[in-house]
Amino acid sequence: MLKSNKLKTLFFTVTLSLIISSTAQAATYNVTSGDSLFKIGKLFNESYNTLMINNNLSSPSLYSGQKLNVPASSYTVKSGDSLYKISQKFNTSIDWLRKVNNIWTNTLYSGQVIYVPFHYSYTQSEVDLLARLITAEAQGEPYSAKVAVGAVIMNRVKSPLFPKTIKDVIYEKNGQYYQFTPVLNGWINKPADADSIKAAYAALNGNDPTYGALYYFDNSATNTWLRAKPVAITIDKMIFSY
Repeated sequence: MLKSNKLKTLFFTVTLSLIISSTAQAATYNVTSGDSLFKIGKLFNESYNTLMINNNLSSPSLYSGQKLNVPASSYTVKSGDSLYKISQKFNTSIDWLRKVNNIWTNTLYSGQVIYVPFHYSYTQSEVDLLARLITAEAQGEPYSAKVAVGAVIMNRVKSPLFPKTIKDVIYEKNGQYYQFTPVLNGWINKPADADSIKAAYAALNGNDPTYGALYYFDNSATNTWLRAKPVAITIDKMIFSY
């Protein structure tokens, strides 16, 4: 588990300024009149609470022109591509692509960079690492809890508050403390079980039973900092929070 130490609508026109990063998929959304965290979260498949945390918001109130960090990935248009083909490839709608990229014609050109729903291109070694963490953290827990542990890692990868790769998230240190106990005690090095491998793939493919949680701990934890965080969901003995 986490260490007990402090861790850390086309229905309306939207404007989106997107920024390519060499290490992260990131977008900066410009709030327009009539926007709300609920609407923006729905557009980007991000929870209300996660948007607030990732943007350090103390209030849900928004103002026109405000910039928000939202999850998105970049895609370079290839010869023969169309909005329809891209929407099918990334399991999204043409309407979503138009809104996010401010594209109101059907014309695309080869080499054009557009933005698509967040996706993470993972390697087999990352699958193994994630599955080993899930095994160490949620062995004996229901399958849904295993998927939830993997989802927390992926939510951190998407968040501007944490590193941008699975490995860097799992091995992150806060000062002298590792974020995840299995890294400290060596359990991360034990082989993953079959259920955890399956759960890792589920989390990597976007399954998130936690609705965007960034932390988890078991129900025996006494750390007041963790206990004070808003709870997203409780699965058996595991608590997932924002």
